[in-house]
Amino acid sequence: MSTILLVEDEELNRTLVKAVLSRAGVEAVRAASVLDATSLSAARDRLRTDDVDLILLDMNLPDGNGLNLARELAAGLLPPDRRRPTVVAVTASVLPQDRAAAIEAGCDDFLDKPYAAADLVATVARHLS
Repeated sequence: MSTILLVEDEELNRTLVKAVLSRAGVEAVRAASVLDATSLSAARDRLRTDDVDLILLDMNLPDGNGLNLARELAAGLLPPDRRRPTVVAVTASVLPQDRAAAIEAGCDDFLDKPYAAADLVATVARHLS
């Protein structure tokens, strides 16, 4: 079973993402365990204690920009015995330079807000398979 870390400070958004993933038509997505973090510091704590396969990373968090976490992961934030999770930037900033900045920071993919439930499921399924 895969583990997803949802880094999102808005409670309603966390609830909706969890509901969509738990009802997904793709077994790998539906069966995934979803952990959450409401800040960069909480995400770092989760990554120190939990093996994570995929991070859904909001960009605007109370303690900074999500790209900082992507950069830290790319620079080796995790212990050497842990593999780096796939990072999907999830943001309402949809300008081409925002997408480029996310990829440059170490994100593997980009999901524009607002997104359709099917797009969320397809993105997660693509990276968990």
